[in-house]
Order: sequence, then structure tokens, then C-alpha cells
Amino acid sequence: MEVTIGVQNLGRELVVETDDTAEAVAAAVGSALADGTVLQLTDTKGRRVIVPASALGYVEIGAETQRRVGFGSL
Repeated sequence: MEVTIGVQNLGRELVVETDDTAEAVAAAVGSALADGTVLQLTDTKGRRVIVPASALGYVEIGAETQRRVGFGSL
């Protein structure tokens, strides 16, 4: 799933591709905002992305869809 993070005072947004569920990402965002700590996500390659909760502008959580495999047309 793709997660887009807008960071305050930064012209670009961070895009993270993660294997976490939408509920897990939403819970991590909510916890970071409630505690005032950091938002920490792990991408599909095992890299960690850490953003201070005070710097979060927005978090857009993409839909959980299965990717199609093959070259068929619909």
C-alpha cells in the first residue's frame, strides 16, 4: 500500500510503499499524534521512515488493492 506523508516546511511529500494494513498505518499515525512522538513506518524493502509528529502536515493512506499479474487486457 502507498502512504503519502506531507511534512511542514518541506516542498516535497514523502511516499512510502509498505506492506502494513491501512488500519495499522492509521493507528501508528494516531498514536504518534496523540503522544507527540514520531511516526515510524517500514517500507517494503525493510527501510524505516521516521517523521516527528510535530512536523506532520497530512498523511494520505492509499487503498489496499491486490496488484494484477500478467499482460491480459480487460
